[in-house]
Amino acid sequence: MSNPKQTMSRRDFFKASGLVAAGALGGPALLGGLKKANAAVPAPAWDSKFSACDICFNKCGLIARVEDGVVKKLDPNPKFLKSRGMLCARGNAGIAQVYDPDRLKHPLLRKGARGEGKWQRIPWDEALDMAAQKMEEVRSKYTPCGHLFSAGTDLHSQFVGRFAEVYGSFNVTSHESLCLVSGNRAFLDTYGEVPFADVLNSKYIIMAGANRFEALVTPDSMDLMTAIRENGCKLVTLDPRYTKTAALSHEWYPVRPGTDMAFMLALAHVIIAEKLYDPQWIEEKTYGIEMLAEHVKQYTPGFAAEQCSIPAEDIARIARELAAAAPAAMIYPGRRTSDYENSTQIRRAFAIVNGLLGNWDKPGGLLAARAVGLKGVPYDAPWYDENQEDRIDAHKVPMMFEHEGSFLVTRDAVLADDPYPIRGWFIYKTNPMGTAPNRKKTIEMMNKMDFVTVVDIAMSDTAWMADLVLPSQSYLERTDPCSGLQGSVACACVVKRDPIIEPMYESRSLFDVMKGIAGRMDLGEYFDFTIDEYRRKQTRDIPEALEVMDRDGVYYNPSKVYGIYEGRIYKTLSKKIELYNQRYEQMGLDPMPVYTEPTKVPKNQFRLVVGRDALTTQTSTANNSLLHQFNPANTLWLNTESAKRLGINDGDLVEVSSPVGRQELAAEVTDKIRTDTVYMLSGYNTLSTMQTLSHNVGASINELLDDDYDTVTGNASMHTTFVSVTRKVA
Repeated sequence: MSNPKQTMSRRDFFKASGLVAAGALGGPALLGGLKKANAAVPAPAWDSKFSACDICFNKCGLIARVEDGVVKKLDPNPKFLKSRGMLCARGNAGIAQVYDPDRLKHPLLRKGARGEGKWQRIPWDEALDMAAQKMEEVRSKYTPCGHLFSAGTDLHSQFVGRFAEVYGSFNVTSHESLCLVSGNRAFLDTYGEVPFADVLNSKYIIMAGANRFEALVTPDSMDLMTAIRENGCKLVTLDPRYTKTAALSHEWYPVRPGTDMAFMLALAHVIIAEKLYDPQWIEEKTYGIEMLAEHVKQYTPGFAAEQCSIPAEDIARIARELAAAAPAAMIYPGRRTSDYENSTQIRRAFAIVNGLLGNWDKPGGLLAARAVGLKGVPYDAPWYDENQEDRIDAHKVPMMFEHEGSFLVTRDAVLADDPYPIRGWFIYKTNPMGTAPNRKKTIEMMNKMDFVTVVDIAMSDTAWMADLVLPSQSYLERTDPCSGLQGSVACACVVKRDPIIEPMYESRSLFDVMKGIAGRMDLGEYFDFTIDEYRRKQTRDIPEALEVMDRDGVYYNPSKVYGIYEGRIYKTLSKKIELYNQRYEQMGLDPMPVYTEPTKVPKNQFRLVVGRDALTTQTSTANNSLLHQFNPANTLWLNTESAKRLGINDGDLVEVSSPVGRQELAAEVTDKIRTDTVYMLSGYNTLSTMQTLSHNVGASINELLDDDYDTVTGNASMHTTFVSVTRKVA
């Protein structure tokens, strides 16, 4: 195939993405509901194969059009209801990932200093021998827990965890500890599970921080447009930026960053004081209303107004409107949870207001997960007497998810050898060098390692700093296990991936890598199976699923959508929705969210906030040739008034400095952001010269972000960094 960087124009890409027909991002053809789902008509000569996208975590269903062994086009799968029969720009750009000339092609061994960029191509057998040998050395010298394993969101990532367990290491971290776990913790500790938002049938939605019309999440992004345009839903957005979501909202408030909790507690104040809740629901389904009522007396709309920069009368009115629309109303759970050091408690406030609305397990509210029929594949891991007692990050925050860990807490512990040394690191499809705050600290962590192995499709900054880099297959080239996916209405399903084309270059799947290393370490019995055999074990209770997925690209196991909790108890201590959390009280944590005013922005500085757009997935899309045409570099959003005060014009090169680093990029002077706040996209100014489109382009946000974290879960706190901005003089 020709280099897509040279053969596809912007208009061609719009046509391939369906954006010409859809018009603007919010166009109904792009963001329609269930009844709008339809796929492009395939060219008769193309061979069509089902798959699921892997450019972000959504895993939207697609149909790959293949001609002479080359993927020519990716279309949406109309039977895949989670993505409402749509495929976004990132999904279409999956072709550019497969045929990227920057893609890793062969196993590479570092020959110079870390980050120097000197590599030697080696054969696979030598690479696997070396990986196994180094892992054995680390285990022998430092115990099995002397090796760290990190994985991103991928259908093969489970095999990293499996390998770590049979190797004997408790130290496994996921990308989610940088972005999701505080929100998940908050809702889990309120409801007993993490909910899904029934956006399509909601009549009133408050969206704080989330940006669903740019940071796309299926099916919420499409359902939200249908709910607003066709179903009469009102959308109120709180965000310091005027995003596309804000632009399409009925009301937008440029909330002062860090004050969302005050707003939510004021809503609870009004709903309780004016008895706007369903008393039967509160009595039967919730625990702690009396304590909550007393707690929120202090959080009046007037108090919240002073904190949030939102008028008190608007806060009170919104509370009344929200309650009047209940139970088909919600505080949207959101995904941008990596905010502050009290993120879990901020999101607990979100969950508590939802509890007052009585929207759990009801149309237009928050839904429980549904059984899709998949089973786990159990195994017995060996026990190692000569090992550490626990994870390296254990007991350093009170409510960490052990299967996710905390990358930032782990990093500090590694640097301090506290309570023991870690000297080996295996990393798959995640890029902590580009996603974790304070890049200099991650470099220190890398330099502390005896040996680092990275398996990825591209030479990310993490791979750039590694010792051994192994080329991974793309999602269009490999066989994946089955995966159960959840969403709102009619979305719970099972997917799998089969090879669309033959693997390119010398790439191998992560499973094959793990199997190869395990076999060299007398652990082969734990990987003595094929993916097909693994799938059959996963689907042993739904044996028809594999055939249905071959036919339709997706399998649905019929289940109830609403009323799942009829006759069931909640997985909390009270066996109810916990407005007052008893477990927190027992652990010495605040059982209800206690508001603390965020640190005021210092004079002549700004709070740096993070966010996404429709073309960006963390650090993995900035070097994508198709998406790069629309986002060639990131810019610094700077308020017009602030820019005038600093003598900065639109397009000027500015230096942004923080306590941990400094970067340079062009200013985007705009009225679409608060005067005390600045913003930039992630993924740019990579260290890796083998990321030719993003290297030395724009600024690295993680070079600037300080490394605070949520005190309950260890979730990275991305919104606590203050920066100075100055115009660069030529």
